[in-house]
Amino acid sequence: MENRVIADMLEEIADMLSIDETPTTRFEVRAYKNAALTLLSIQEPVESVYKRGGIKAIMEFPGIGPGIAGKIEEYIKTGRMKKYDELKRKYPIDFKGLLLLEGMGAKKAITLYKKLGIRDLSDLKKAVESHKVSTIEGFGSRSEEMFSKSMQLQESSRGRILLGVALPAAESIVHDLMDSGTVTKVVIAGSTRRMKETVGDLDILAISKTPEKAMDVFTSMNDVTGIVSKGPTRSTVSLNIGVTCDLRVLPPESFGAAQQYFIGNKQHNIDTRKIAIRKGYKLNEYGLFSKSGKIIASEDEHDIYAKLGMQYVPPEMREARGEIKLALEHKIPTLIDMKDLKGDLHTHTKETDGVNTIDEMADAARSIGLSYIATTNHTKSLKVAKGMDDRQFAVFMKKVDKLNDSLDGRFRVLKGAECDILKDGSLDLSRQTIESMECVVGSVHASFRMPEKEMTDRVIKAIGSGLINILGHPTGRLINEREGFAIDLDRVAQACEDNDVALEINSWPNRLDLNDTNIMLASKYKVRFSINSDSHSTAHYQMLRYGVGTARRGWLTPERVLNAMPLKELEKSLKR
Repeated sequence: MENRVIADMLEEIADMLSIDETPTTRFEVRAYKNAALTLLSIQEPVESVYKRGGIKAIMEFPGIGPGIAGKIEEYIKTGRMKKYDELKRKYPIDFKGLLLLEGMGAKKAITLYKKLGIRDLSDLKKAVESHKVSTIEGFGSRSEEMFSKSMQLQESSRGRILLGVALPAAESIVHDLMDSGTVTKVVIAGSTRRMKETVGDLDILAISKTPEKAMDVFTSMNDVTGIVSKGPTRSTVSLNIGVTCDLRVLPPESFGAAQQYFIGNKQHNIDTRKIAIRKGYKLNEYGLFSKSGKIIASEDEHDIYAKLGMQYVPPEMREARGEIKLALEHKIPTLIDMKDLKGDLHTHTKETDGVNTIDEMADAARSIGLSYIATTNHTKSLKVAKGMDDRQFAVFMKKVDKLNDSLDGRFRVLKGAECDILKDGSLDLSRQTIESMECVVGSVHASFRMPEKEMTDRVIKAIGSGLINILGHPTGRLINEREGFAIDLDRVAQACEDNDVALEINSWPNRLDLNDTNIMLASKYKVRFSINSDSHSTAHYQMLRYGVGTARRGWLTPERVLNAMPLKELEKSLKR
C-alpha cells in the first residue's frame, strides 16, 4: 500500500509540473507519470525492494530512473519528498481529488485557485452552486454542469475503493500474516473475493493456534492508521487506503462454512440458507447442521454446496443472478481462468504513451506464459498520448517484423493499433495502413457527450468498416470518475456479431469495461470478448487478473474469449 502513497505523490508532482509548458517540464511530467504507473503495478512493497537491493533495485523497474528513484529513496528514509513539499507550498491544491472530475485538468485547477481560491472539492462545490465558475474565462455553464455531475458521482461512491487497490491491500495483509507465523491458514473474503469492481471494506479469515498473537500482528501493521476494535478472535482496523479491514480467526472445523458465509453476497447466502431449510438443515457461519444439531459439513465450503445438492458456485458468480438455479441443476459453466489466456491484444510501447520498448513488452509477456501480444499504439488524434500517424506506424511495423524474425516462432507480436473512432465514425488512419495490420482495436477517446443514437451510429459505423477486430473499452466509463457515454449496447453487440468484431473487457481497474452486467447483456449475442490489459508498461500485464475476474462475474467461458485461442486459430479469426 506504500506503493500507492508514493505513486499518488509522483502523479501529483507531474500534475503540478505540467502547469509550466516547457520542453523540459514536458519530459519531466511524462517521467513522473510513467514512474507512478509502474509503482501501481508492482505487487511487492517498494520499501521491501529497497531494503533488499537499495536504490539500484528500484531503478530496475521500468520507467524509474536515478532522479525519481532518489526521491522514492528519500520518502522511504524520511517519510517526506522535498520536491513534492516545495510544489505543494506553491500550489496548495487537492489535485488528486479535483483531477478526478471530468473536464478538469491541472491548468484549469490552477486557474480556479487563482481566480476563486478553490483548493479542493468542497470549495469547488460551493463555487458551482453559486455559479461563480461560469464567470471565469475558459469556463461556462457547461463546465459547471460537468463538474457538478462528476462530484455527484464521486459522492455516491464515497467510501468505496477500486478493486485494483483493495485486492493488493488484502493480499499484502494475507502475506504479512502468513509471514508472521501466527496463522496456519488465511484467505480473503467479502466483495474483494467476489472481484467486485469497487469495495467498501476488506474481510480476512484465518485459522490460528495463537489468535491473540495474530491480532497483535494485524493491528500493528504499517498500513494500519487506527484500531476500531480489538478482540481475541476478531479485530477491525482502519487502513491508509481509506477503508476498514476485519480479521476473524476461526476454528478449523468452521472454516469452510465461514468462507461460504463471509464471501457472500447477502442475497446468495439467504437463498442458500432457504435451500438448507427445505432440506431440513440449518446453515450458518459455523457449519451445516442436521435437525438434531449434528454437523454435516463445515471445514470445506465445497462440501456444504455438495450436501445441499448443489454444484459448487465460484465466488465471482455469487450475486443472486440465477446462479442458485444453475447450481441446483448442476449447470454452472466452466468459467474463464487466467491460465486460459494465451495472449494480450491491447498493449502500448514507448513510441506513444508507454514506458517500454516493444522488445521489452514481448519479453515480459513471454515470461508470464503468454504466446502472443498485439502491439496497439495510439493514433494521431490522441495528441496527449503522442499518437502516431501513418508514416510512424510504417516505420514501427518494420521494427515489429524484425523482432518477430528474431523470435523465430517462439513468440509472436501482432501488428496493430488502438485506432481512434472519430466523431463521424471514421477511423484515424488510412485504410492502407490499417489493412497492413493484423489486430486493430477501435476506441472512442473524445466527444463523449453525443446523444445515444449519434454515439451508437458512430460506433456501429466503425464496427461495420471491416477494419477493426476489437471494440476497445466499449462504454468509455471511468469508475468513480466518469459515467460511460450514452450508447445502445444491444445494437452495438448485434453489429459486432454481424461483423465478427470482439468486445473488449479492458482490465485497467478504473475501467473494467465492459463491466459484468454489460458482459451478461452482450453474451445474448454471438460475439466474442477480448480480455486485455491495455498495458503501458511490462508491469501492467498483471492487470489481466482484474479483467478475468470481471469476465468470471459475467459468466464467461474460455470459448467466448478471443485471446484464449491458440495463435493459429486466432490469426484465422482476425483475418478481415
